[in-house]
Amino acid sequence: MWRLRETPRRGPKPTLSLDDIVRAAIEIADEENDLAAVSMARVAERLGNSTMALYRHVKSKDELLILMSDAALERPEPLPADVDWRTGLTFWADGVMTAVRKHSWYAKLPISGPPAGPNNLAWFDAALGALAGTGLPEEAKVGIAMGLITYVQGEMRMAMDLAAGFADNPDVFRQYGATLARVIDPKQMPALARVLDAGVFDEVGDFEQESDQDFDFGLQLYLDGVAAFIERVG
Repeated sequence: MWRLRETPRRGPKPTLSLDDIVRAAIEIADEENDLAAVSMARVAERLGNSTMALYRHVKSKDELLILMSDAALERPEPLPADVDWRTGLTFWADGVMTAVRKHSWYAKLPISGPPAGPNNLAWFDAALGALAGTGLPEEAKVGIAMGLITYVQGEMRMAMDLAAGFADNPDVFRQYGATLARVIDPKQMPALARVLDAGVFDEVGDFEQESDQDFDFGLQLYLDGVAAFIERVG
């Protein structure tokens, strides 16, 4: 990922590179809309090489998935100049969602540790940079950035899973309110009954638009908490 293991070699230039392998793996996942479609053998076949040739560059499929997670994310756009921390973090969060939505399989990637690859660290740095003018201790900035990463990752995974479910069976979503109304006992679940009475689940509009609205609502709630924290400790 960081090319720390690569050393110059004598002889002809290799015909296969780590970038080739990662690019081919991403292409397969994109074409199939399925992370499970990626295998070392499938990638090798696409590149016209043997599977063993791939293992000279990548130790395992798990390592390949880590490399894919970093390469697919790409580098973040620079934060707008002269904006406050809240605008910067909102821009950052929207940018993450835009980047991962290009790859429907991204939500299925395992999370095995903190940000480590160059692109992931660039996003981490951008989030920290948005907090530069808050006067907060560096440890607090890291906590806020990691909390935001956790929120965005969770929302991204849920949104992509729900979108797939909606595509498979939209009637389940459209009839959700009516189904709950038939089974909910207001005496047993009074708070949920009030939600149903308010008609919250009566209509399902544009699924992607509603998903975006839910994301923005949760994001602003999180940032409200950050604002309160900054005011308290600032």
